Amino acid sequence: MIERDLYNVVNKHISDKKAIIIVGARQVGKTTFVENILKDKDYLLIDCDDPINKEQIENANTESLKRIIGKKNIVFFDESQRIKNIGLILKIIIDRIKNVKIFVSGSSSFDLLDSINEPLTGRKWEFLLFPISWHELTNHFGHLKTLQQLETRLIYGSYPDVVNSIGDEEEVLKQLSSSYLYKDILKLNGIRKPEIIEKLLQALAFQVGNEVSYNELSNFLQIDKKTVESYIRLLEKSYIVFKLNPFSRNLRNEINKKKKIYFYDNGIRNAIISNFNSLSLRQDTGALWENFLVNERIKYLHYNRISANVYFWRTKQKQEIDFIEERGGKIYAYEFKFNPRKKIKIPNVFEKQYNPVFSVINKDNFFEFLI
Repeated sequence: MIERDLYNVVNKHISDKKAIIIVGARQVGKTTFVENILKDKDYLLIDCDDPINKEQIENANTESLKRIIGKKNIVFFDESQRIKNIGLILKIIIDRIKNVKIFVSGSSSFDLLDSINEPLTGRKWEFLLFPISWHELTNHFGHLKTLQQLETRLIYGSYPDVVNSIGDEEEVLKQLSSSYLYKDILKLNGIRKPEIIEKLLQALAFQVGNEVSYNELSNFLQIDKKTVESYIRLLEKSYIVFKLNPFSRNLRNEINKKKKIYFYDNGIRNAIISNFNSLSLRQDTGALWENFLVNERIKYLHYNRISANVYFWRTKQKQEIDFIEERGGKIYAYEFKFNPRKKIKIPNVFEKQYNPVFSVINKDNFFEFLI
């Protein structure tokens, strides 16, 4: 069992009345995570995938909820996005049934968070669980052994089943990256052609590290731009991809509209394009390195509760900085290069305008950036 960094963060909120909401992609370990927190406690598990449980909860009122909960002081709703009006159900429990602590897990925020945000205003703590982080791997395996896994993590990523399936990573990822990973999206009424989602994911996978043009994607997929935007939002809400916006303040030639899109996991990205070749045989090592560092840094900021705005920066003359953090009133600029021998200088125009703290992150020093 690899201890998750989110454990201590969530544990601080167990004794208060607010519901604890754990969201994240399928198969990142949400159920295991909550069960580990509650392992020494007497709690009621309600599996919302079970059709009988689903029917009973959806049709419940205050009195029937009291009967369902009985004498339990802790209730865990697993895969709660299955329950229609789950937000109102949780609100009734919090407001009407005393001394009951609620845990909720869900894998698709467009079903879950949209339905609970208004009913649970001021009544919840919300946390995002990612695939296993570099920091979690280091705590479990030790620094040296984790460093030996670097190429493996760049190629196969760090979903729990992947980390625990040495030798079978490709097969696990093929299953994860099939429609199972994004089947919640495919269930939506507005998506009549699932193959469009797959083609979109492939296009995004090949553009990691580059600015994405929605117009170009629209032309490539033969769908309108608004549909492209809608599908990418759904992929974000399923925790498959996330966007970085451009950093733009004062300079006329800064790019301020195009975005970069990254995958939450390298293994999923590589499975989508069916490329598990070693780094020595690849042309996209730089893209893999950038995707890995960006998503691992996002994990680090989230788990350590560090408030930061994150961006990339580029000018029309193609001067660029891979990753920017705006926090504590300062600008931190990072350039990502896998090869430690490659010398990089910060663009003069950026340094002069923003006076940032600048660092180059390579394979010799990256662990300091992530730990």
